[in-house]
Amino acid sequence: MSQPRTRAAMWVILLAAAGTFALSMGVRQTMGLFLSPLNTSTGLGLASISLAFAFGQLWWGITQPFAGIVADRIGAGRVLLAGALMVAVGTFITPYMTSTAGLLLAIGILGAGGAGMAGPAVLMAAATRLIPPGRQGIATGIVNAGGSTGQFLLAPLAAALMVGIGWVGAMQAMALLVLLCLPAAWVLRGHSQHPQHPGAAAAPPRLGTREAIVQALRDPGYRLLAAGFFVCGFHVAFLATHLPGVVEACGLPTQWAGWALSLLGFFNIVGSVAMGWAVGRWRMKSLLSLVYATRGIAVLLFLLAPKTGPVVLLFSAVMGVTFLSTVPPTAGLVAKFFGPANMATLFGIVMLTHQVGGFLGAWLGGAVFQATGRYDWVWYADIVLAAGAALIHLPIREARPVRAAPATA
Repeated sequence: MSQPRTRAAMWVILLAAAGTFALSMGVRQTMGLFLSPLNTSTGLGLASISLAFAFGQLWWGITQPFAGIVADRIGAGRVLLAGALMVAVGTFITPYMTSTAGLLLAIGILGAGGAGMAGPAVLMAAATRLIPPGRQGIATGIVNAGGSTGQFLLAPLAAALMVGIGWVGAMQAMALLVLLCLPAAWVLRGHSQHPQHPGAAAAPPRLGTREAIVQALRDPGYRLLAAGFFVCGFHVAFLATHLPGVVEACGLPTQWAGWALSLLGFFNIVGSVAMGWAVGRWRMKSLLSLVYATRGIAVLLFLLAPKTGPVVLLFSAVMGVTFLSTVPPTAGLVAKFFGPANMATLFGIVMLTHQVGGFLGAWLGGAVFQATGRYDWVWYADIVLAAGAALIHLPIREARPVRAAPATA
């Protein structure tokens, strides 16, 4: 594929990557709406069905480094094609699964695994390779915002379809909707051995996958980056899973939980795009420290404030701005440190640490509430982890961004 040389070509690439993330993530994030109908239909119990959902969270993270390795070797297009088909098939057959093992296969392995293959590791790497260097920050922000946009738009669509055609028809309609991203696989085809954008700096000699991973794991900055992303996963999964429970524990009506989740998704879009813009202007490690510090302060103020509806909505908006705004600078630092040659692989490993943190955040939130009847100890852990993440990014060695000189006539 010829490299993009026009603004129009750049936007085609961004729309392909962001659109793929919107559909794969959006459909995956709507699955929670079907938990109760699945329980009623199968009679398996919420614990067994939740196991499939929890496994999917972890499998989504495990899939990404391996998808990245394949994308770096044979091309992003083929990986995205396979991932989209897996999401569609897994989602389509879920209503026919009547056992825990069947749900693990459909929701966990096929659905979540396909979403991991068509997820941020592969998409960010493709965008980084194809977009001019000066535009890569805003590009990763736009791609990242695609996932939030998908959740924001597809959740109400799925709910409306459930009312109109039933939960089985709604789920299978979501499966077919994923197929709309198949043309993006052609737009994003190619791999890291293909020539980069003409404006890109000369890349270092390509290392084999094993050598690249060993080199990255020996790099203190990479290890600190992965540790920070673990904290991000803890925060994000706890909020995504337990924010409705937090609202209920505050004694507020159910509709406040819906509004809180909506604001969380909307301001996630705002935060992702804003962070993409900021990446090219300030050091990415400083931006990451700022995001984590903001989270910790927001949680502390929320604990101290009266638990009214407006307070909950303001808290959701602030947390939404920081929700996944860590992704553009994290992906940007991986690309900056190691170049595009093994970008999908190395960012996939960092994404895996994110999902390990996410598994713990979702699980501990429920365990702590069951044991104490409150979420307070998880909030305390949130504050400590946020402070730690804000501090551990500071030693990362990163040069200040070079500002482009203004064009002369």
